[in-house]
Amino acid sequence: MKKTLLIIFFLLISQSANAQVLISLLFGDKLNTGKIEFGLDGGVNLVTLDGIEQAENMTTWNLGFYFDIKLPHPSWMIHTGVIVKSTLGTESLPVYSLGNPDLDAALSGGSVATRLQYFNVPIMAKYKIKKQFFVEAGPMLGLLYNASDKFTNTVQESEDLQYQLKTKDAYHPLDAGMMVGVGYRLLGGNGMNLGIRYYYGLVDILIDDSTPGQYNRAWYFSVGIPIGAGKPANEGKK
Repeated sequence: MKKTLLIIFFLLISQSANAQVLISLLFGDKLNTGKIEFGLDGGVNLVTLDGIEQAENMTTWNLGFYFDIKLPHPSWMIHTGVIVKSTLGTESLPVYSLGNPDLDAALSGGSVATRLQYFNVPIMAKYKIKKQFFVEAGPMLGLLYNASDKFTNTVQESEDLQYQLKTKDAYHPLDAGMMVGVGYRLLGGNGMNLGIRYYYGLVDILIDDSTPGQYNRAWYFSVGIPIGAGKPANEGKK
C-alpha cells in the first residue's frame, strides 16, 4: 500500500512516468544496505539565469533519486544520485525576432520563458549535526537533454497566444557548478528529509562567445523519502 501511494504521488507531481523513478520505487528495498540509504527526492525549484538583465525567477519542479553513502565516521556521508527532472532557466524576457513577420507581429509585446532541462548529478559531502539537522556541499554536474524558448502574448483578456522554439543547439550540453544545502530529518533522524539547496553554476551555458555569459542559478526546495531504509536493519535483528 505504501509503495502504491508513493507511485501515485510522484506521477502526479512529475506529469510523466519517468522510467528511472518507477524502477527506483519498485526496487528500493534492494538498493538499501547498512552502508547505503536510497530514496526519492522531489520538490520545487526557484531558478533564474545570471547574465541577463531582464531575467526573473521562474518556478519549476524537480524529481529524482538519491544515495546517502555512509562513511566510517558516523556524522559524515556522501550524498549523490540523479535529479531526473530538473528544469532551469528564466522567464519574463522580452520578445525577439523569429524572422517571420507574421509571428513577430502576433507576439509583439509578449514575453519569453527560457526552459533548460537537465539530468543533474550532485556529489556532496553531507555532515549530520546531531540526528536531525545536516549541512552539505559539493559539485553538481548537468547534462542538457532539451531546451526551448516559450513565447506568450495575451491577445484577449482570457486568451494567450503561445509559440515554442527549440533552442538546444544554442547551449553547451554540459553544465557544472557548486551546490550547498541545509536540511532537517523528521522522526528523530529516521524519517523524511526536508532540505533547501542553492546551485551556483560556473559554466557559461551559451555556445556563442560573442554574447555575454549566462550562468544557471537555482534554489531547490525538496523532500527526500527513504525507500526500504528500515528493512536491512530489521532483517539484521532476526
